[in-house]
Amino acid sequence: METMISEAVPEAAVPVEGYTVLKDSPRPEGALAKERLDPVVAAARDGDPDAVQALLRLIKPAVVRYCRARIGGRDLSYLSADDVAQEVCLAVLKVLPNYQDRGGSFLYLVRAIAANKVADAFRSVARDRSKPVSELPDRPLGGNEPENHVLELDLGARLGRLVASLPRLHQEILALRIVVGLSATETAEALGISAGNVRITQYRALGKLRGMIGDRGF
Repeated sequence: METMISEAVPEAAVPVEGYTVLKDSPRPEGALAKERLDPVVAAARDGDPDAVQALLRLIKPAVVRYCRARIGGRDLSYLSADDVAQEVCLAVLKVLPNYQDRGGSFLYLVRAIAANKVADAFRSVARDRSKPVSELPDRPLGGNEPENHVLELDLGARLGRLVASLPRLHQEILALRIVVGLSATETAEALGISAGNVRITQYRALGKLRGMIGDRGF
């Protein structure tokens, strides 16, 4: 159990087996902090095409990670997590010209749009019961690579179900800290709360997960 969820709550993201930060889209440390994001946002809002592309390069990896964390590998009425992430980026660009900086973080707006798009995707499934959500196959007994991959997917799915049973704020903080890889400060800016609150809530959420994992013989 200790290998799956770290006891400590460091400033960096806590590694959890079955949830990995995308290796093909690394993000420089602190790139989404308000003081570094604001100048890019301001230039993009004013119509600078280079700034628009720079903004997309900054937010897209985080948006993709967030959508994958919230949706996982499920197809929601033909919408994958990456499809939803694309919709989020388009929605961000749509509202950008009218964005007004009132002292908060642009990351708060991005996270809110992403959360709404994910919720919309789930609602579309609820409205259309005729399109089944894909199910994972039964766990195999062998040890070859494809079967091990299925076991890893099963582990991630089971852990995802445990996370989904947590309060919404706990889910959001774990998604942003562990999967997206935001710092406590960036997560606080995205959620509109204090960094101290993020750290405390993350600690409590991980404690609840450890308890559920122990109770269910994970």
